[in-house]
Amino acid sequence: MSGVPASAAGGSSPAGAAGKASAVGSSKAGGSTAGGSKAGGAKAGGAKAGASKAGHAGAVGTETGAAGGAKPARGGKIAAAAVNQASVWNIANLLTMLRLVLVPAFVALMLADGGYDPAWRSLAWAAFAIAMITDLFDGHLARTYDLVTDFGKIADPIADKAIMGAALVCLSALGDLPWWVTGVILGRELGITLLRFIVIRYGVIPASRGGKLKTLTQGVAVGMYILALTGWLATLRWWVMAAAVVLTVVTGLDYVRQAIVLRRRGIAERQAALEETEA
Repeated sequence: MSGVPASAAGGSSPAGAAGKASAVGSSKAGGSTAGGSKAGGAKAGGAKAGASKAGHAGAVGTETGAAGGAKPARGGKIAAAAVNQASVWNIANLLTMLRLVLVPAFVALMLADGGYDPAWRSLAWAAFAIAMITDLFDGHLARTYDLVTDFGKIADPIADKAIMGAALVCLSALGDLPWWVTGVILGRELGITLLRFIVIRYGVIPASRGGKLKTLTQGVAVGMYILALTGWLATLRWWVMAAAVVLTVVTGLDYVRQAIVLRRRGIAERQAALEETEA
């Protein structure tokens, strides 16, 4: 027998075979593990890619939705503007427009056939009465039902002064009313209107009860002069007009007083605010 080991002679012992098998198995297992890792990485990569696509699609959908949401908002603004434009054509403004239309109609009726025909004067009185009645209702409707518009704020006082001024001028031109009465009433109305605009930076001069009574008295007096009255009614209308003139002057002076007080108060408040700011 020789002393050469079995391993050197190319023989395989059970232990060696087991070691080789273990080594091969480990190698295969390692490869399998590596393949699994690669497969898992591929799956993870696919999941990330899917999530990325889903996120991109969501972003696109969000942008589309935002774009779609912008259109209704824009449409809502257009609709709101249309409502604001339509609100000008409310019942209060329509009554004001009616008064403006009645002014030339009143003048034509008042001066028809020389201006002394009782029938035409009666029709002129009807137009004047309608204008004065609508003056009472349009302001009340606008305040009660929230129909106040910029057009109404401008057109309403113009319509009031126009119908009253037209009646006074026609009566004086026909010799039924002294020109000084027309001058006092129209001068007061125009002067107070201008005064309101001057002090509007300090506040608004509210309409007083005396002013409302003045307007009513003027309407009644002018209406009585438009009609071809005789006898005691003609005397009565003179006294009513005298009361209207007195109320016109007294309320005018009261509005001047209110304007002075309002201006002084506004100046004092501004100075106080300025001193607090500087302090």
